[in-house]
Amino acid sequence: MKKIITYSLVLIMMIAVMSGCESKLSGSVSTDGSTSMEKVIGALGEAFCSENPDVSFTYNPTGSGSGITAVTEGRCDIGLSSRALKEEEKASVMETVLAYDGIAVIVHPDNPVSILSVEQIANIYTGEITNWNGAGGNDAEIVLIGREAGSGTRDGFESITGTKDSCEYRQELTSTGDVITTVSQNPNAIGYASLASVKDTIKVLKINGVSPSEATVQDGSYVIQRPFMLITRLDEQLPEAAQTFFDYITSTAAHDIISAQGAIPVK
Repeated sequence: MKKIITYSLVLIMMIAVMSGCESKLSGSVSTDGSTSMEKVIGALGEAFCSENPDVSFTYNPTGSGSGITAVTEGRCDIGLSSRALKEEEKASVMETVLAYDGIAVIVHPDNPVSILSVEQIANIYTGEITNWNGAGGNDAEIVLIGREAGSGTRDGFESITGTKDSCEYRQELTSTGDVITTVSQNPNAIGYASLASVKDTIKVLKINGVSPSEATVQDGSYVIQRPFMLITRLDEQLPEAAQTFFDYITSTAAHDIISAQGAIPVK
């Protein structure tokens, strides 16, 4: 009897240990894409890994188009895009809206201009207005700063302002951070950047009299806005760690983290 009891206790302990091991999540989660989503995805990754310390999380800031390609080619688990998928891209991948983000139109803090209409922005970026005095500012040439081709921020900005393929950029930069830094160093520059990434080194303009904020993006009164998308492969299950991460960041549990980074979670 003693041997049987001892064996039973050992067996129970082994089952408990094995169950504990099986329930502990491990593996890796790789993301690639939109530089505008850096703060949001970084905060979500940090929170997830604090709860799952045996999971490694990586983010490769390559831009929306490159992130979509990385998913298509199987080089990452989840792509990040700050634009909707194009029809030809939908053949191999699918999109899930994580949050919404305003695209802030930014100038140097010393620029006296505080409000522009969408029409004025279009006229500035297409070269119809080339001097700030044509938009209520100083007598100075406007320096147009934008993002590179394939950027989700650029796609959203040009689509909403009706300037697609007609902007006369002075500089086309490869990240949101570069745009903000460049505008902050040039009193005559104008640029656009994710609202979730803006800093106090630049001045954010009102558009059609409305300031970009969580409330105005959510109610639609701030018109220059776009989605933050998660891109995954069609008809292919994510690895366990990546699927658990995906489920977490698209749940209500992640809303406060997303909001804290300046984006508006999907309700």
